Amino acid sequence: MGLKKIWVDADACPKVIKEILFRAAERTTVPLVLVANQPLQVPKSPHVRSVQVGAGFDVADNYIVQHAEAGELVITADIPLAAELVAKDCLALNPRGELYTEENIRQRLNMRDFMDTLRSSGIDTGGHAAFSQADRQAFANQLDRLLAKPS
Repeated sequence: MGLKKIWVDADACPKVIKEILFRAAERTTVPLVLVANQPLQVPKSPHVRSVQVGAGFDVADNYIVQHAEAGELVITADIPLAAELVAKDCLALNPRGELYTEENIRQRLNMRDFMDTLRSSGIDTGGHAAFSQADRQAFANQLDRLLAKPS
């Protein structure tokens, strides 16, 4: 078993992804920690816990950066957070199954900033596509690969 712990940037994480993570934590006994600035419903399990942080911009992100350690996995769609984690040698996986790496994180940050610039100048960029069954499957497959890797 490769992963020591899984963290979740839980405020914006889709419910179906949390459910996949709850099952994985039970199956593998890898500790799962969900961090959010609102109360979360989590199953009663010795492997799953939630941390409620104060309200405010990036409070949950900062908590995760301070507590996640090298080699641990963080589930987040937040690209700046993923960049900080990759720099700490953490694994960062988005809910659509994309693993952020040193090789791709800079490009993701640049695209995010470009899209922000377009939106702030009044251009409708359409936002993200709806979360699909294929996204869910891609996430589950990538999670299984990461859990199966030896440490």
